[in-house]
Amino acid sequence: MNFQRGRGREEPEINLIPMIDVLLVILIFLMITTTYSKFAGLEISLPTADAQTQKDQPSEINVIVTAGGDVLVNKVPVVDRSVNAIGAALRYAAGDGSKEPLVIINADAKATHQSVVDIMQAAQQSGLSHISFATQQTQR
Repeated sequence: MNFQRGRGREEPEINLIPMIDVLLVILIFLMITTTYSKFAGLEISLPTADAQTQKDQPSEINVIVTAGGDVLVNKVPVVDRSVNAIGAALRYAAGDGSKEPLVIINADAKATHQSVVDIMQAAQQSGLSHISFATQQTQR
């Protein structure tokens, strides 16, 4: 006996409304938990202090390279331009201080790159690892 005579067979269908509800909840959760980076600068005035200069500042060795390639260590010319001669002059200028001095290279803009590299190599061979370069601001 077929009691469902006039009823036709219903096609199964997927109900999309619960799936859309779940996706909206996930979207809202992501929007709330996401941090939006907003960089804002604060205008602050830093405090000033009149402190004494530090007494432990390392001594400085000024190395000057002229456009002609002449090398001066603490305003004393180095006769030979070899790495060994420059290294000996740097060791003499460093002395036997407990602090390692800072080597400041003042190279002319037209000095050769090789002469500056020679000074850096001589400083490395002499055990002087703190090297800095002096520059000047351009005039506008």
